[in-house]
Amino acid sequence: TKTHIEKAQNFMRQYRDPESRELKKLSANQFMDVWSHYDRDGNGFIEGFELDGFLKEFVSSANATDISPESLSGEMLDELKSCFMEAYDDNQDGKIDIRELAQLLPMEENFLLLFRFDNPLESSVEFMKIWREYDSDNSGYIEADELKNFLRDLLKEAKKMNDVSEDKLIEYTDTMLRVFDANKDGRLQLSEMAKLLPVKENFLCRQVFKEGIEAGAAKLTKDDIEKVFSLYDRDNNGSIENEELRGFLKDLLELVKKDYDAQDLNEFEETILRGVGYDKDGKISRKELTMILLALAKLPP
Repeated sequence: TKTHIEKAQNFMRQYRDPESRELKKLSANQFMDVWSHYDRDGNGFIEGFELDGFLKEFVSSANATDISPESLSGEMLDELKSCFMEAYDDNQDGKIDIRELAQLLPMEENFLLLFRFDNPLESSVEFMKIWREYDSDNSGYIEADELKNFLRDLLKEAKKMNDVSEDKLIEYTDTMLRVFDANKDGRLQLSEMAKLLPVKENFLCRQVFKEGIEAGAAKLTKDDIEKVFSLYDRDNNGSIENEELRGFLKDLLELVKKDYDAQDLNEFEETILRGVGYDKDGKISRKELTMILLALAKLPP
């Protein structure tokens, strides 16, 4: 039928109310369908031609029938894109990522909560505590059932748990895997979980440390090292240990590797700690941290 053909022409039109032309609330699965439709190369961003295609269809779907794409001139598209990106491209990278799309489209409220927009973790130390808690079989991965437990607790914490059925929870788990399981092995490795559960900042990305490390040891002052130490010594007991240590190593690893798993972190830990004659008590002292940072500063970029 004619309407069926029109729907096929504009992917977004099916999600608009036929009377009001408003966008309808999307379920988790529908949201993923929209995402997969426009993120054609599957790289986790809607960008370039994908973004142009999405914007054209998003705007023209407000009409009951297609206006010809030509009627949206290049100039209008550029203007539209710049207004649109100003409103929704939070990190100003010129692309739309999954969180930005989730803020733009009307979503089931519970599903939206899982994206933790306003609530990043304080640091990688907190991240590693959560990782340890939910990787209950210590496999080095968060499998689907562990992810479901995590999402259940996340919604419980947001006081929304009563509204969510087990079926919904399974749908959310599947959806989150579709979004964040980049290598499609059906579970989340460390770097994938780190995208689902972002940290406010990687302390080691602060300009002063980056510059210090890039410029060589001479630039790293005692103050800088003291700052790093106090950022990771969360319980102020004078040493960096357990999740504090693993949080520090995760931040370090992220400076050199984009995709990493628990095995990478373990090997990295061994390499780094062996390099400072680590005394195997499971703790790093100020002196050992100084040696690690100075050793890093000497490495070629």
